Amino acid sequence: MTDHDGEYQWRVLDPQRAPVTALEPRSGTMNFFGEPEDYTDIPGVLTFRGNHGRNAASWGSAAVSEHKLEKVWTRASGSLRSLGSTWGGSGWTGQPLLVQWPEATRAAMGLTGPGAAAGAVEVIYPTLSGQIFRMDLATGTDTRPTMRIAEGGFKGTGSIDPRGYPLLYAGQGLPNETDYRMRYHIFDLIKDEEVDGWGSVDGSAPDAGWGGMDSSGLVLASADTLLEPSENGFFISAKLNSSFDAAAKKVSINTELTRLQYRTPLTRFSGLEASIAAYRNLMYVTDNDGNMLCIDANTLNVLWARSIDDDADATLVLDPAGDKPFLYSGQEVDKRGPGAATILRRIDGLTGKVVWEHSVPTSYDADVNGGLLATPVLGTGENNDLAIFSVAKTTSLSAGTLLALDRTTGSVVWQRELPAYTWSSPILIKTKDEHEVGFLCDSVGICHLFDPRTGTDWTTINVGTNVEASPASFDDMIVVGTRGGEIWGIRVS
Repeated sequence: MTDHDGEYQWRVLDPQRAPVTALEPRSGTMNFFGEPEDYTDIPGVLTFRGNHGRNAASWGSAAVSEHKLEKVWTRASGSLRSLGSTWGGSGWTGQPLLVQWPEATRAAMGLTGPGAAAGAVEVIYPTLSGQIFRMDLATGTDTRPTMRIAEGGFKGTGSIDPRGYPLLYAGQGLPNETDYRMRYHIFDLIKDEEVDGWGSVDGSAPDAGWGGMDSSGLVLASADTLLEPSENGFFISAKLNSSFDAAAKKVSINTELTRLQYRTPLTRFSGLEASIAAYRNLMYVTDNDGNMLCIDANTLNVLWARSIDDDADATLVLDPAGDKPFLYSGQEVDKRGPGAATILRRIDGLTGKVVWEHSVPTSYDADVNGGLLATPVLGTGENNDLAIFSVAKTTSLSAGTLLALDRTTGSVVWQRELPAYTWSSPILIKTKDEHEVGFLCDSVGICHLFDPRTGTDWTTINVGTNVEASPASFDDMIVVGTRGGEIWGIRVS
């Protein structure tokens, strides 16, 4: 392991769960992710943080002159009984998906109301209640009937196929209350029904008794393959065997699963809650045991592994500086207990070596972890020197710290204390005049519109209850769900 005593092991299991011994690409050809901005040609935010760089939760630009936030619509999102508790609204990471479908796909799906108009943007939102809402971004009205699964609820963020196929990928975060079923679901958005998937409570998995799948999958389009970490400890590469005929209004899929299993000196629980970031053929992910892995997308070989000290659920952000990838990471204050700090790092994506690190004092809470649960965001344009982090439970169990670090040196550019901590990830929205505005929601329901250069608020809006979910935006409209059982459509102006 990089910068750590000991070695790691891994094995790859084919669709029949037999060990794969050859190290060649499974498809016979090498497949690569391109630049993050080329992940999809479809306008919108189609996966957690938009692409395989995990730094594009906003699409388009907004005309911002007054720096105001305005509630445009709200929608009740319901609740669910699971694990002996009631779970309402949208949980962590719970980001909505925003998509401006190609006209042929829109026609094949038969969208209704304002959502059927040319250029309309659809909101697709799996929630803790087990309901999947389909709404028009501008009005919040239904574009298709709400779907609901019987097994349980969605805590993480789904993904829409980046090729414009009407396919939704979404893993459960909560089991069925009566028989503990959990599943990874693939939905046909023409029929609005599940057409493929797999059970995620897996007796042969490293964590055989738990099947949470909060990670937001990526589709490697050139390989027709979905890449999906699982909390049962398997990293799954799913050959999709998919096709879409818009004229015939038909999409088909038939998954074949290849599984990666690994073990390091740190391994105890093996759960993978973070989503992957990717650079060319290199995929990066962190786990509940404090491991960070670099995995080859073609062979599923683990190319390097390193410790990042503690449970790490926040998804890594990729910075392809020049021709070399760098990663921004942090961890929770969980297994290390009282007295530990949150360590924010920039890591060399080719070697796993630390470039710089910055420590943020953090209060320990055994029940609701503090530290980095919000995925950081990288500035662009005049802010392209900034990496902005939101760290939970810092100066107290209720407070947080929002700070911007210089991407090259790790030095503090600005820092502010927040009265309420946040698990929700900050986003940056481009403006028509080539600037950026920041947006961040906290644990008491205050959403901040802030200046990325200074961290100071221009204004706030109160959505009423805790926001764990991360927002997404399209032009001047922001969508975010609350734990109180509402989805909000908010305009920035």
